[in-house]
Amino acid sequence: LLEEGIVDRRHGRIVNDNLADYLVPTNADIPDIEVISVGIPDLHSSVLGGKGVGELAIVGVAPAIANAVFHATGKRIRDLPITLEKLI
Repeated sequence: LLEEGIVDRRHGRIVNDNLADYLVPTNADIPDIEVISVGIPDLHSSVLGGKGVGELAIVGVAPAIANAVFHATGKRIRDLPITLEKLI
């Protein structure tokens, strides 16, 4: 939710082109996630029957927060990041 590529419209250059200026969430920014194995291998997903679990936690987060912002403010934000400037 923090990531934003800022482009200088006059010159077409990326302004935040390094990791010092490009905000990316860290492990400290996300809650603990409990993963439960169902114990049934899925051999269609991989040779060993396993599936990736990292993507599961982030797929619905941004839409859920955007929906919460809409319900709280009445303003629908359809692109990230959600900033105060977009709400004003």
